[in-house]
Amino acid sequence: MIRLPPQRISFITLGVRDLQASSIFYQQKFGWKPLPGESEGIVFFQLHGQIMALFPSDALADDAGIVNNGAGFRRVTLSINCHSEKEVDDIFEGFRANGVTIIKAPAKVFWGGYSGYACDNEDNYWEFAYNPFIGLDDNGAILTS
Repeated sequence: MIRLPPQRISFITLGVRDLQASSIFYQQKFGWKPLPGESEGIVFFQLHGQIMALFPSDALADDAGIVNNGAGFRRVTLSINCHSEKEVDDIFEGFRANGVTIIKAPAKVFWGGYSGYACDNEDNYWEFAYNPFIGLDDNGAILTS
């Protein structure tokens, strides 16, 4: 019998060039708090049901057994679904106030939702979206049908 992976994400790891600057970015610009206790060479943020880790890109490439040659290995788009278009707009208003680079201002999109893109200090793209076809609980977890 073939065993397939479970349909979930437990960790999201971003390979970053400057661990300290990236940690400061997420703390100051997103308002996120790292998990207590220090782990040398990596920073963890508890997300809703997941953990995001910041890890030096050279170390991440080494851990994955690949060469860090910039050939797309760091490119990831992370998404957060919101409860309304207003929530998306409010997030982007906060980003503007905090000097976060906005890649695409929130707007209605072809699939019927509403989204915008921002990036962190190392050009990792984040999409913040309202999707009227997916329900969220009060904590933002996606409700299954």
